[in-house]
Amino acid sequence: MAESTGSTVRGDILLVEDRDSLRQMLRLALEVAGHRVLEASDEPDAVRMLQRHRPALVLTDLKLPKGDGFGVLRAAKACDPQMPVVLLTAYGAVPDVVRAMREGALDFLAKPVDPDHLRLIVGRALAERRLATENLLLKEELGRLRGVPDIIGEHVAIREALTSLRRAAGSDTTVLLTGESGTGKELFARALHALSERRDGPFVAVNCAAIPGPLLESELFGHERGAFTGAVTRRPGRFEIAHGGTIFLDEIGELPVALQPKVLRALQEQTFDRLGGTSPIQVDVRVVAATNRDLRAMMAAGTFREDLFFRLDVFRVRVPALRDRASDIPLLAEGILRRTAGELNKPVPTLSPASRERLLAYPWPGNVRELENCLERAVILAEGSIIEPAHLNLPTVPLKVGPSAPADPWEQIDLGGTLDDATRRIVLEVERRKITKALQETGDDTLRAAEILGMAPRLLVKKIRTLGLMRSSRAT
Repeated sequence: MAESTGSTVRGDILLVEDRDSLRQMLRLALEVAGHRVLEASDEPDAVRMLQRHRPALVLTDLKLPKGDGFGVLRAAKACDPQMPVVLLTAYGAVPDVVRAMREGALDFLAKPVDPDHLRLIVGRALAERRLATENLLLKEELGRLRGVPDIIGEHVAIREALTSLRRAAGSDTTVLLTGESGTGKELFARALHALSERRDGPFVAVNCAAIPGPLLESELFGHERGAFTGAVTRRPGRFEIAHGGTIFLDEIGELPVALQPKVLRALQEQTFDRLGGTSPIQVDVRVVAATNRDLRAMMAAGTFREDLFFRLDVFRVRVPALRDRASDIPLLAEGILRRTAGELNKPVPTLSPASRERLLAYPWPGNVRELENCLERAVILAEGSIIEPAHLNLPTVPLKVGPSAPADPWEQIDLGGTLDDATRRIVLEVERRKITKALQETGDDTLRAAEILGMAPRLLVKKIRTLGLMRSSRAT
């Protein structure tokens, strides 16, 4: 967002004025303050610039040769309801000013324009715009403050991941963070944002698994008033809020198939449509995605688009599991104990030798998140200054996690006969298992099951009958 300070200028100011001499004077006054200026001489030209560039602020004359400032004001608000619009008007045009303020203009400047007053008004408008964006992000930032503030670890696996992260931070390339649940992928995404040139812009996190499919499109891209039942006002989406910064798409593997093309378009073209909208919204965002699923396997199964996968998988960073860097557990534990004790206003406890051994021996299937929960609970349970194994409340029998695998699954498959025979048997078994699982998950709702499987409902019904899977379902 544009600022008159020495920080990086991210927004543009659209200046709409038909007199060349005045437009040049205003442009120079704004550029001296460090702003970037886009120019238009009438309403149609301004509308094109709004659709193409998405400025941070609009400065427009009320009287224009084609259209007027009211049309520019309406177009700006249609593009972004939060976009500040400042009017230039002749001295004494009080009725016009009142009308414009009622329609959403932020402020006005009387001609002849004083350059210092202009810079003051523009700076104030941009500051208010930034404050509005920060308020939308306040809840997420408060949640961030509860987590471990730094990426802690000295193991070579975590150092390699951080080295990759620093390399990626130097560019705007899309980053895909992979790793098990609870390893701290969001923390890595925030670190990437903080290391990048977009650090002064917003960081917006969206958990694709936590929002029901029908609501996720509105959450990501926003909606217009009346777009659906309950949409009583226009609402910006997370892509809009992230303009000039970074959007973090967590659990991207849970993205519904029907929504994947729209996300792909936002990645490729930095453009999308609000639900119920008629004009495209242009944004400037850096996308970071994360998943604990095998996207290649999902792609092969037809539940994740190939073009979206390759658009996301530009620069991959693997976040290691906690068991793969067990030597970092004491460091992590120390930081968690210190933070939790501070929040509870208690003295910082220490781990007994037995507790330390227990932490190192446990495989941590839930990774750092499980370690945090375990130690936070232990701080609450411990009455003294020492945490004993009983306070940890960990299972006595280690859970089976990690790469240790049973016998080769292909040994359980009948590969007899010709290649076509074996292939046909395997394909039928895969179809039977996938369809059965989808029907179980949806309560035999073939429409929902077909959406999960990424196939037409009519074809699914035919497959159910062919495979003999007809149940007391709605597949009739």
